Amino acid sequence: MHLLVKGKPDGQEIVNVTPQSARWHYVGFAAYRLAQNQRLDFNTGAREICIVILRGIVSVRAGDAFWSEIGERQSVFDPISPYSVYVPHGQKVNVTAHGDAEIAVCSAPGHGDFAARLIEPASANRSVRGQGSNTRYVCDILPQSAPADHLLVVEVVTPAGHSSSYPPHKHDTDNLPEESALEETYYHRINPAQGFAFQRVYTDDRSLDESMAVENHDVVMVPRGYHPVVAPHGYDCYYLNVMAGPKRSWHFKNDPAHDWLMPR
Repeated sequence: MHLLVKGKPDGQEIVNVTPQSARWHYVGFAAYRLAQNQRLDFNTGAREICIVILRGIVSVRAGDAFWSEIGERQSVFDPISPYSVYVPHGQKVNVTAHGDAEIAVCSAPGHGDFAARLIEPASANRSVRGQGSNTRYVCDILPQSAPADHLLVVEVVTPAGHSSSYPPHKHDTDNLPEESALEETYYHRINPAQGFAFQRVYTDDRSLDESMAVENHDVVMVPRGYHPVVAPHGYDCYYLNVMAGPKRSWHFKNDPAHDWLMPR
């Protein structure tokens, strides 16, 4: 199974992963680039979504709700949290750009009665995880403590020469509270843009073992297994994670071979 989805260098749609294309059940992910006054229109159907304004300024209408000119980042590498919008199932949505912008549309099955809402930067908690060359910078956009049916959304910046999602961990088994079963996508951005990062996805029995060089705007799909990331010297790596599964809870298991790397 090939897990790398290449981003398109031109056009409105950068990348689009659906449950059908991924051959799984929950996670959908798409990213779009919008020019001045360009619109994106869609219906959420039977899915809940989280629109993340990666860069630029946009206005968002979701059903009867409207948010005008939201967004303040010029780059995903700016050290500030994004504006995002949560939209439940069964809603018409349009996004209009005020200048060049890039947005992500994260989705999962939706069935609850949650209202559409703006997720402001102040409510997207920022934290530092790891230490030494395993240090990375995390922003929780839609954590399990926030209302949603299945979606979990988080972004991470890994400095050049550092690793993340490390020690290698997995969340592919429904065995709470030790581990939860969650599909996941990684949407990668690289700074400077001509660079690359590395990601490996593998299982204990190596029935799945794929190592990828990921470039700017690429997506890595993680249907199961461990999935570490390494940013080489000279290139910072950003990724936006979308997770979803039968239970909306993030509990992971480290690869026992590398668990000694955890601080004691």
